[in-house]
Amino acid sequence: MTYSNIAVCALDNMYTAVIMLDRHLQVKYANNATEQIFRMSPKKFLGRKLDEIFDYTNFDFARLLSCHSKDMGYTDYEVTFVIEASPVIVEVTVTPINDVCPECDILLEFRKVELQRRMDKDMEQYSQQEAARELVRDLAHEIKNPLGGLRGAAQLLERQFKGDNDVKEYTSIIIEQADRLKNLVNRLLGPQKASPHVMTNIHVILEKVRKLVQVNLPANIKIVRDYDPSIPELSVDPEQIEQTLINIVCNSIQALQESNTPDGVITLKTRTAYRISIYESIVKLALVITISDNGPGIPQDIKDKIFYPLVTRRKGGTGLGLAIAQNIINQHNGKIECNSWKGYTEFTIYIPIKE
Repeated sequence: MTYSNIAVCALDNMYTAVIMLDRHLQVKYANNATEQIFRMSPKKFLGRKLDEIFDYTNFDFARLLSCHSKDMGYTDYEVTFVIEASPVIVEVTVTPINDVCPECDILLEFRKVELQRRMDKDMEQYSQQEAARELVRDLAHEIKNPLGGLRGAAQLLERQFKGDNDVKEYTSIIIEQADRLKNLVNRLLGPQKASPHVMTNIHVILEKVRKLVQVNLPANIKIVRDYDPSIPELSVDPEQIEQTLINIVCNSIQALQESNTPDGVITLKTRTAYRISIYESIVKLALVITISDNGPGIPQDIKDKIFYPLVTRRKGGTGLGLAIAQNIINQHNGKIECNSWKGYTEFTIYIPIKE
């Protein structure tokens, strides 16, 4: 057995996924472990350019080529690769090997992001979101108190100059705008505590949401259902869960409308999952609700901030819907995750199911 055959045999038996590329990013070799990570046969990688294989990736190919020219390796700790709408988050180590293998120039090693690292990242995002929400709540309270005094003063003026229509016109504007600001502040504050929960079939809530949005649904958008009827009832606040689902579905509809997507599809999907990490806990059994659309995707510059209050991709939007939705699901001991790339956006809601 030659040295090269021994090396290939060793790579084929590694637990780490390994792909070798030439200087044009064409795949020359992929070991057996690549199938475990990417759920695609290694043979399907061969001869194809790596940057053309995936539906979406945030991997920096310019840096990859630069690494080859400078003969310097590096590690990228959180990279998303998507094949057939299935995202995989991995750690990628890049090593130039042009002096070792005549046909190959770059070696890539892929390792799935460890559970603890995902949990740490979830907790970091949760802490940041909580800090942002607390700041907004404090600001909202500071606005709310003088707002009440402003409205009250306008009402007193209106009574004092009861017969003066000009004064009434101005005081009415003050009262109307004060009420509008009060409603905005109340939305900023959001639900402060969980309401009483009742045992509920999640599909009853989903169907109610579907029928509500179906009334004014544009002709170029359709809603597809993919429900798991075996999901047991779970203890939730139906009204709050309904509000969460409406916020997310309406966001999808608006994104499809604004992008003029010709055949817009919103998919409502339910499943159960075992041993899911929700922040610092491992949940034995969880309900998984997925709301996905084939719209333009979320802009990269706000993708990591969409659950923060006042962050929005829509012109004229308040940026409160997703922040409120995340707060509601947190009060149900769950979490919401988002995956998005060009042509696809997916919100996934996890809620623990008590045995």
